[in-house]
Amino acid sequence: MSWRESDYNLTGIIAKPLYFGTFVNVIVPGLLLLGCYYIEKNSGWAPLVDLSALNTIRTMIAVAALAHLGLVVFWRTRIYQSPMIKKKETFELDFTAEYFRRTKPLFLAIASISLWAVLYFVLTGEFDNFFLAMYVFCFLVFQFVRPRYGLVQKLIERQEKLVSQGQFRQ
Repeated sequence: MSWRESDYNLTGIIAKPLYFGTFVNVIVPGLLLLGCYYIEKNSGWAPLVDLSALNTIRTMIAVAALAHLGLVVFWRTRIYQSPMIKKKETFELDFTAEYFRRTKPLFLAIASISLWAVLYFVLTGEFDNFFLAMYVFCFLVFQFVRPRYGLVQKLIERQEKLVSQGQFRQ
């Protein structure tokens, strides 16, 4: 174990954002999926659009979801660059709180990708493979951006560098 791993409780830093992200990006979209499935199987849903345009709707929603993904990935690279520490003496507490604060909107943005699937269901009344693919897509994006030890270690090193340069969060 390196000195850096023994200086910071990485598991404690990662735990809260990971649990929040899992809830928001796996359980909530899963409940939406279950709700749409229930509606389709029990009462049905009258399509709001002509089903002859189904491929066009799928393409438009897929493009919107991919653009949404691009925005999330871009945002992820930007949100951790500014200082996260208020005082050098409270480095780990500040980092833990600020890391969670900054990951919450990111995870909510990822979860909102699943809303494209709900829009698809509302427009077409169809619960099919495309709908399931959107849910899986949301889950995969979460897997891509979820907290990891290596990422947190790099962020801590960057924040230590900013602190040594006298740059603190206001």
